[in-house]
Amino acid sequence: MTRGIPGLRGGDHVGITVPDIEQAHAFFTGVLGCDYVYSLPEMRHDDDWMLEHLNVDPRRVVREIRFYRCGFGLNFEVFEYEPHDDQRPEPRNSDVGGHHVALYVDDMDAAVEYLRARGIRLLAGPVASRNASAGQRWQYFLSPWGMQFELVSYPGGKAYERDAAVKLWHPAAPAD
Repeated sequence: MTRGIPGLRGGDHVGITVPDIEQAHAFFTGVLGCDYVYSLPEMRHDDDWMLEHLNVDPRRVVREIRFYRCGFGLNFEVFEYEPHDDQRPEPRNSDVGGHHVALYVDDMDAAVEYLRARGIRLLAGPVASRNASAGQRWQYFLSPWGMQFELVSYPGGKAYERDAAVKLWHPAAPAD
């Protein structure tokens, strides 16, 4: 890399705060199929460590942190904090800080049916993308605590790839 952060290799993990770590564990392992790797115990500080290092209220308490590996490259760091009075709801995609986690699947229809059979709330779809993303299908779904996830699949590639000098990283072809 000749620009940006020296030595940057790529993403390592996505950190997520959940209201119930056991519910999240069941979702990550039982529904998504991630492997549970390890956990860290409660974290609390009487000084400003939480504010200075995590940008949260200095008296927030992390009950537990668990780490999961999903497939061939995405790790999740899952936090359960003690709830507090001014807790904000999960942001929507349209809110500042809104987000979703997209997971690549080889067979969209099989993946959607799998989630449906497990009672996971699916939004409308699957949707066939257009323009530069033509060749891709996607489907949003919600975790038990309301966080947005997305399935994506483009086994034949996307339209933009025909003329692209740089391609987006592809989980099914990580070396490309």
